[in-house]
Amino acid sequence: MDYSRPELADALAADYCVGTLRGAARRRFEALLPAHPRLRSAVHDWNERLMPLTASLAPVRPSGEVWRRVSERIGGGNGSVPETASGTWGRLGFWRGLSAFASIAAIALAVLLANPRAVPPPIVVVLAATGPAVTGVQAGSIVASISGDGATLVTRPVVPVAAPAGHSLELWAVPTQGAPRSLGVLPGGSGTVALRAKVLAGADTLAVTVEPAGGSPSGAPTGPIVYAGKFSL
Repeated sequence: MDYSRPELADALAADYCVGTLRGAARRRFEALLPAHPRLRSAVHDWNERLMPLTASLAPVRPSGEVWRRVSERIGGGNGSVPETASGTWGRLGFWRGLSAFASIAAIALAVLLANPRAVPPPIVVVLAATGPAVTGVQAGSIVASISGDGATLVTRPVVPVAAPAGHSLELWAVPTQGAPRSLGVLPGGSGTVALRAKVLAGADTLAVTVEPAGGSPSGAPTGPIVYAGKFSL
């Protein structure tokens, strides 16, 4: 399999970062990361896109059971962090944790050195279902990420979506004034769009409509809006 293909690397990295890549496939992907710069870059990009979503999540205090399992994994099997004669410095778990921290720091430093220019963070837009599900379209949401330089837009559904038979899902930039501008057809709600110059100028909403197969024949939305989300440039 050619992991240097941008579309393949992006798809695998997206599944890995959102947690839908599991089991043996996830372990195989992690084993491939050290040898494939394209995969590492794609994982970094997806982490950058998805991280802003965590800002809206309220902190949750771990339960006693979670703490017990963490304690067992890093220090022993009695449910608490053991104190041995050699103390903290003699515990294997401590050195493993220190080693992991050092590895993460080294990776972060490598990313900074490889990308010395200050790049604006991506803009993340959540397109939520607009109402009762249209026949053949699953209710849910689509996450869109607009690159910091405004050149690329990537979409990924939170759950798999599909257009009704004989139709396509089309993405639109909706300005506060004027007609919506087509950004292209999204197979399964997922895709990468190269943005034309100023195509997002004046727009504050991304919307997805159901159109005839291949997209709107008129260049304007013709079907119902099934997903929409506000954003600000």
